[in-house]
Formats: sequence, structure tokens, C-alpha cells
Amino acid sequence: METETITFNDLYLSRELRRGITEMGYREPTDIQQKAIPIIQEGRDIIGQAQTGTGKTAAFGLPLLDSVNARSKKTQAMILCPTRELANQVADELIKISKYVEGIKIVAVYGGKPIGQQIRDIKKGAQIVVGTPGRVIDHIERRTLRMDNIEVMILDEADEMLNMGFREDIEQILDNAPVERQTLFFSATMPKPILRLTKEYQQNPEHINVVKRELTASKVEQYYFEMKGSQKADAVRRLIEANNFKSCLIFCNTKREVDALLVKLKAYGHSVDALHGDIKQNQREITMKKLRDEKINVLVATDVAARGLDVDNIEAVFNYDLPHETEIYVHRIGRTARAGRPGIAYSFVTRREMGKLRAIQKYTKTKITLGKVPSYKDIEKLKETSIADEVIQTMKSGKLEKYDNWVNQLADEGYEYNEIASALAKILLTKKN
Repeated sequence: METETITFNDLYLSRELRRGITEMGYREPTDIQQKAIPIIQEGRDIIGQAQTGTGKTAAFGLPLLDSVNARSKKTQAMILCPTRELANQVADELIKISKYVEGIKIVAVYGGKPIGQQIRDIKKGAQIVVGTPGRVIDHIERRTLRMDNIEVMILDEADEMLNMGFREDIEQILDNAPVERQTLFFSATMPKPILRLTKEYQQNPEHINVVKRELTASKVEQYYFEMKGSQKADAVRRLIEANNFKSCLIFCNTKREVDALLVKLKAYGHSVDALHGDIKQNQREITMKKLRDEKINVLVATDVAARGLDVDNIEAVFNYDLPHETEIYVHRIGRTARAGRPGIAYSFVTRREMGKLRAIQKYTKTKITLGKVPSYKDIEKLKETSIADEVIQTMKSGKLEKYDNWVNQLADEGYEYNEIASALAKILLTKKN
């Protein structure tokens, strides 16, 4: 039996919002949007379990924007996010969606930027405030952000906020909001601390789960390598060089591990940068731009820092450390194989972690194949083959007259053509990525 196709017209949204979402490239609502929007429009609380890339911002953003009173300048809704990057990303997306809606003002508040400008923006009138817990509390305590007119509270990436130690901050913010309100939780995973929060702060929430772990994982070629911790950095180097990856993302479990690997990869000659919680906001923004512009080919990050990372050209994901939770594995490898591109995931596993690897395979319902780290001889042969193919393709494409003159000048100086070719081959084959 064919399933009826749902369109944004079927979701009873304003013409202005439908125009905005269509202009952003959305054609049909995603699963989380189809399921969540009608329930949110009814004013009910929900627990939306959905991972990055499922369209969850629009899932809560569209009905929120549709319900906001644009004639009032009072803050009517608040969205809490774990990181500055995600707060910015959510605010930017809501601004784009509401492009054709007059009078709606959305302000992002987070640490790392002067609070004075944020205070001025809120005073001008912001119906929706998107922020990190620490900065939101700062505004509440300064009385620059009034909570008494809040009608909707949204927690985005709630699991990560708890992982980052924001539980008390979240409770303080929710306690400052009116009791009579709509409360929406969105989270990729649903650990017990989240469920305890939902029981305390929500009223009969509808649980919506659209996490498709097997579908996400099945799009990615997955390999594991059993090794000691001391062998990991060299293995990363070999796999990147053997495959000539132009962009890859490496996940470590700790900031210390990120910093240590960053130093090693730089020493190997790779263009690499890092993201973790101790890196300042302006540097994080510079790093993200470098990755998008392909100025760096390797990004080393912790899970928390990578939340909100929206880059489509990641060729490979490395689990330098296996994640502590099986669901996080799916979120990590989902960073590759986007926009119809192929993707590959490598996991480094110690002997003691084989049980955890089996649990991941069971959870994702996919096979993770045992791989072999290429030797330096293997890398050299692969590089020779790759360069030979490139040379042949260049000769076939023609348009070499300009370079013929350059080669002939060297020959006129007494050098043999085969000597010139060998010298060029040496330069190409010994050049670092």
C-alpha cells in the first residue's frame, strides 16, 4: 500500500512560513516534522528523539514561529542549546524560515561575545531567545531577560546539555518560567536523567522517536582496527595518506586526547585543526570556516564540540576512541555519507573494547569489517598508482603547449627528457599531503 505524501501545505502553516521553508530547499516535511508539528500546534508537550540532520529545528521552529505574537515585543519563547555553535545555527535557521514574516525578532545569547550587545538586542524586543544555559542565567540574574511571558520552552540536544553538566542550570531556568507553558524536549538519546527531567517539567508529553540507526549506518562503509593506544596516531596518518582524504573528522573522548593528536598530526605535515570545549568562540568560528573552505583536511574534535557541525563534504570519520554510548557511534558516523556522497568510518579498538564493538554492531544492525592498516610500502604503491593515473588523464586531456615550452627550455639547457620526467616524479611522490 502506498503511503500518502505529506506536504507543508497539509501542516496548516502560514503562507509566509511555507514560502520561507520552500526557499531554504525543503520540498516535503521530514519524519520528525510530520509527526511533531501537528502535536506542537495543539499545544501539547513532546519528547522528540531525533538526531542531527533530521530537520528537528524546523520541526519545533515552524509551529513556534506560527504561534508567536509578532505585534508584542515581549519574549514569548526560549530555546536552550548546549553550545554556542548550535545556538547560532538554530537562530540563523529560524531567521531564514521567518524571512517573510513581519515583526518577528530572534536573538541568540551565549558566552564568548560581549553581553552588552545582547542586552540591547533583547531590549529592542525579541519574541524568541536562543541561548546557552550559562548566558541565559546571566541575563535572568541581571534582569535583562524577563521570563514571565514565556509560553514555550524548548530544550534542543538535551542529552548533551546534561553531559556538559548543565542540569542545575536547566532546572533553574525552567523554574523561572511560568508553570503554565508548553515544554518541548529534543534529544538524540534518551538516558535516564532526561526522562527524570521530563517527568518533573512536562505534562503528559507525547514521545516521538524517528531515530533510524540502521538506515544511517548502512550508508557508510565501516571498518575497525584492533590495536594498542600507542599505535593510533600512526594508524590515522597511514589511513589518511593511503586514501588521500581531502576532509576527515576524528573523534576523541577527551580534550587532552584531542590536543595530543593535533600536535602529532601537525608534525606529520597534515593541515589539521581542533574543536573542544576550551577553545574560544572566535577561534572555533575560524576553524569551522577553514573546514568548509577546505583550508584544512583534518578536524579533531570531542563529541560535544562537534554538535551543530554542519558540513557536507566529510569523506571519512575516525573513531579514535570508541564512544562511551552506542548511540553516539551512529551520530558520529552520520557526519559522512551526506548529500548522496559515499562515506567511510574507521574505528580503533583495543582488545578490551571488543565487547563494546559487538554491542555497536548489534545496535546498528550492520557489519563492521576488520581492516588492515596499510604499510608505508602500501602507501607508496597507492600513491604511485594514483599519480600515474593523474598523469595519464592529464596527457589525454591535452592543452599542454604552455608546459611543453617550459620542458623544452630545460632540454635546451642540456638536460635529457627522461631526467626531467624523473625529477618531476620524485617531487610528486615525495611531496607530503
